[in-house]
Amino acid sequence: MKENKVEPRTLAGFMELLPEKQIKFNKMKQIIQKNYEKFGFLPLDTPIIELSDVLLAKAGGETEKQIYSFEKGDKNLSLRFDLTVPLAKYVAMNYGNLSFPFRRYQIGKVYRGERAQKGRFREFYQCDIDIIGDETLNILHDAELPSIIYNIFKQLDFGDFVICINNRKLFTGLFEYLCLTEKSVYIMRIIDKIDKIGQDNVKEELKQLKITDEKIETILKFILSQGTNEEKVKMLENLDIKNVTFQKGLEELTQVVKNIKILGVPEENLKVDLSIARGLDYYTGTVYETFLKEHREIGSICSGGRYENLADFYTNKKLPGVGISIGLTRLFDQLDNLGLINQEKTSISKVLVVSMDENIEKCLKVATILRQNNINTEVYMENKKIKAKFKYADKIDIPYVIVIGEEEIKENKVTLKKLETGKQNLITIEQAIEIINKK
Repeated sequence: MKENKVEPRTLAGFMELLPEKQIKFNKMKQIIQKNYEKFGFLPLDTPIIELSDVLLAKAGGETEKQIYSFEKGDKNLSLRFDLTVPLAKYVAMNYGNLSFPFRRYQIGKVYRGERAQKGRFREFYQCDIDIIGDETLNILHDAELPSIIYNIFKQLDFGDFVICINNRKLFTGLFEYLCLTEKSVYIMRIIDKIDKIGQDNVKEELKQLKITDEKIETILKFILSQGTNEEKVKMLENLDIKNVTFQKGLEELTQVVKNIKILGVPEENLKVDLSIARGLDYYTGTVYETFLKEHREIGSICSGGRYENLADFYTNKKLPGVGISIGLTRLFDQLDNLGLINQEKTSISKVLVVSMDENIEKCLKVATILRQNNINTEVYMENKKIKAKFKYADKIDIPYVIVIGEEEIKENKVTLKKLETGKQNLITIEQAIEIINKK
């Protein structure tokens, strides 16, 4: 009687890659991690599963509806939906053992029960860094993060990009000055759509909030300012808005832009963009959005900002911070669909060691020497024809094959073949190591 087999399938919203693409995904992740560490951020790895009452201390609305929760014994548990809330819990728990400012990075999977669709995942990698202060945090930290973003995306090399920067205090102060504080959340939501719906539709939606034409013109003049970063800052000064919050935001923005330049970010990669209105109920100062210039349609590829108090729902201590996040899974998927991921062949192993006969003892010894010299090496152990062994190496993009037969054993040498050119030589193992390491 024939067995009933279960159809192998993966849940919608979960990414699985073939090895060739997984290698490229991992390379992106490694570049991000190395740059985080280059700037002195410490690694952190929080649990994927948390107690629901701890994880959801500040959640609500749509966020809470997307949480994966379940019961185990007498405990109600949830999968983390971002890396910020676990960070807040961690800092509150370990406050006495941490050195401040506390600089941490975390790269890990998070889970959201969203409706699966193109570019949206239910399980995805976040790559976060945050700098947490104890009571205070110098504004200079806000200037450092764009330098990190610049280094990462310059190395990833997906094309020209721009880091857009603004300060939420400018909006807050502007709305206070225009007596529109009560409508500020709605205004910001409309402003945030300007790239999608255009200036005229933004104006119409603002009119529906019963805002006067004069005030709408002031808002649009503010968010649509043109010119260099210095010219935009000068325009803000010339608005002569007599409001303490606005002036504080202007002072912070001026200082941050000045120091970003000192930290090596070129003018063409930094833009003061006064329409950036992200994080309505979270960010309190500097905000960042990063875009690929030729592919604005995919949205921000790295975003973040300054917040007043990381862990106010866990502790009475004031813990201000600034951070950025890269949604790696979504980014990889979109760039891959656009053909922007490096299409060159890539492999884990640099060399495949094969035997001309069934005796692979010498192959194992050669492979050990290669690995001792930090060369990723694989030994083909199946008893197949030599043609099949070469075909295997070619299929998984291994650049070199070392062949060992009677002649090689007799002369205590190896035959090294470069698959790309077909060139091969009978040489010593030391010479082979030198050639392979040059690649």
